[in-house]
Amino acid sequence: MSHKPLLVIVGSGPGVSASIAKKFGSNGFRVILISRTESSLQRSLESLRQLQIESHGITADASDPDSLKTAFKQIKDSFGTTDVLVYNAAHIVPGDPLSLTEQQLIEDFKVNTVGALTSAQQVIPDMVERKQGTLFFTGGSIALNPNPLYTSLSIGKAATRSLALSIAETVSPFGIYVGQVLIADHVKKGTYYDPDRIADVHWELYNKKDQREYLFRE
Repeated sequence: MSHKPLLVIVGSGPGVSASIAKKFGSNGFRVILISRTESSLQRSLESLRQLQIESHGITADASDPDSLKTAFKQIKDSFGTTDVLVYNAAHIVPGDPLSLTEQQLIEDFKVNTVGALTSAQQVIPDMVERKQGTLFFTGGSIALNPNPLYTSLSIGKAATRSLALSIAETVSPFGIYVGQVLIADHVKKGTYYDPDRIADVHWELYNKKDQREYLFRE
């Protein structure tokens, strides 16, 4: 089995995930992408392989804990232990507090927060044993200042922020770093919020491990 470190991204796709995969992959990491959609997964893998980055894909549903657990077991059996986990899955559905249904909130929360907990719990035991490892959770400034037009996402990001800080407090004594980048606006190529710039922040945080939260805004 390869001795190169292993990066696992849950919620693979264009944008932030793709840029993080390229950044870490170009710096010696093997990359495992987890996505619900096979076609999206294959497009992402093709882009990485064109850059000579060792990459593999697994389909799984971030809203389904059993699906995630199966995926992480497959990763460990086939590729070894995870060195860096990035949870970038999100269910973005517009709706204010008066139109949001209870069921929609529950379904969104499964992806926005519960999947983050499930994913983290699959890799933390090995990290504790090795006394090293990194977990990243993609956040948003709406975790701090909710957007009423995206009530469900605001709730999910706030909950994931709390989860990430709680995990950090719990696992830091074991040498595990937990960080989150709170992105303050829409990610778009060629702007301040270019995904490559956001990936650079992740790489810097990975190397310095000096901040649990980084607010990415102009």
